[in-house]
Amino acid sequence: MDRPISERLAARRVSVDYGDRPVLAGLDVAFEAGTITTIVGPNGCGKSTLLRALGRLLAPRSGTVVLDGHDIARMRARDLARRIGILPQGPVTPAGLTVADLVGRGRYPHQSWLRQWSADDEAVVRAVLDLTGMAEFADRPIDELSGGQRQRAWISLTLAQETGVLLLDEPTTYLDLSHAVEVLDLVDRLNVDLGRTVVMVLHDLNLAIRYSDRLVVLSDGAVVASGRPEQVITAELLRSVFRLAAQVVDDPVAPGLPLVVPHGRRRAAARSSKVSVT
Repeated sequence: MDRPISERLAARRVSVDYGDRPVLAGLDVAFEAGTITTIVGPNGCGKSTLLRALGRLLAPRSGTVVLDGHDIARMRARDLARRIGILPQGPVTPAGLTVADLVGRGRYPHQSWLRQWSADDEAVVRAVLDLTGMAEFADRPIDELSGGQRQRAWISLTLAQETGVLLLDEPTTYLDLSHAVEVLDLVDRLNVDLGRTVVMVLHDLNLAIRYSDRLVVLSDGAVVASGRPEQVITAELLRSVFRLAAQVVDDPVAPGLPLVVPHGRRRAAARSSKVSVT
């Protein structure tokens, strides 16, 4: 597969409501081409809402989402699907659908009534399955796969679209740590080897730090911090945004990056008691 052209994505003064409840209010944020940016923040702060707005799954009440200088609201759906691939949280697969069938659906934006399924489409699907390590499961029904394999199958679908931008909403949901790292290693390869611009939502702060070039921190529908992980993650930010008492130490595996070590009331109190006794 050819290396795609990197693209830049931005939300400009974007406001999104759910019914009468405002979720994002005049939000401004830009995502740099060729990087992995992770959106983090406490539950209910608007992370998934922002990602869905960036992929035009939600229409903003006001403001614009811009891709390469163009308002995505004015783009044809097929054209947008050729440029942005989105993996929603907890996608549901029709029963009995195989991995190859699922990934093949990613070729839809490149087809028309004049251009149906072709050898080129078949080649792209094979290349994607090889890239994600899913070739051996091509004929396996999705519902027979493990959680990590399912996530890789869905990421394969977004890759088959051959877009320069990938939006991933909680790609490690319901995965144990081993499979979460496996999926994020794949995301990292897509960025480094294929030049994909990746915007994702993660709950695990330490994984977000380890796998991101930049972090965007949301709180109550607004951006409260953005930048490189070592610039953004501080004990003060964790306390004010996440209501988390924690130490921020140097990551022994990735020197220069921060590692969040939560205090935890019970263990911290027990340790403090032992120290005071001695």
